[in-house]
Amino acid sequence: MSKTPRLPGAAHPSPEFLGKYLIGRYNPRMRSSQAGLRLAEETVSQWGMVTSAQARALGVTRLEMSRLAAAGHLVRLAHGVYRNAGAPSDEFEDLRAAWLSTERERFAGDRLRDGVAGMIVSGASAARLHGLGDIPADRHEFTTGQRRQTQRPEIHYRQRTLTDREVTVSQGLPVTTVERTIADLVEARIDLSLVADVLRDAVNKTAIDTTVLADLLAPMAARNGLRSGDGNGLLERILKSAGMDHDSLARRIASSPTYATLAEVVRKVENVG
Repeated sequence: MSKTPRLPGAAHPSPEFLGKYLIGRYNPRMRSSQAGLRLAEETVSQWGMVTSAQARALGVTRLEMSRLAAAGHLVRLAHGVYRNAGAPSDEFEDLRAAWLSTERERFAGDRLRDGVAGMIVSGASAARLHGLGDIPADRHEFTTGQRRQTQRPEIHYRQRTLTDREVTVSQGLPVTTVERTIADLVEARIDLSLVADVLRDAVNKTAIDTTVLADLLAPMAARNGLRSGDGNGLLERILKSAGMDHDSLARRIASSPTYATLAEVVRKVENVG
């Protein structure tokens, strides 16, 4: 089995150190030192976390996991998801644990290769991951192309087929783009004043494609009292709530470092052509 790629933000103690820590000192009954080392390696590659199903696939039994947890060497984060006690915690730990729990047998590196066909962070969870607005994320929201159901109140699934232009990666997790996230919030009937805060933050942090955003907003125009398909009108309403208009938005985008970098790339490509 190939080594799982290191994910962004996964700077933890070396696999060799963790392997010795778990195997030699704290788990003398482990059937194979190789299994313990593999557990340590996979923990490093996915934010210090591992699921019980992944551990079993690596040859670590449920009893051995229980012993490690009881000894304080593994921290239980969610049902069937643990973090190595030596790995640092961060503000997205709960979201990462929830994402891992949606496909417990598969490792994060393999799942990231799924692209748009995988489990994508979306809605209020996506806004939180992007660091936009202040919408309460009282549950973890994911979009998937296949119908999924769960009885876990902390997880919500949305079924939708996403395109490559609607998915990116943030904090090591696959997540909807800012434009898709804003449209999903409107679709979920989040108060437009809260959506406006997300848009304002987004404009200050990155470059927004207003054409794409207006297209994504178009299906929600009629139910917001506008002409059917009037995505531009709905965007204008959100901009007004955010204290902006198209002109001020254009000025902010044009002056943002992200836009300047993209614009420079485009100019260089055009000059080469």
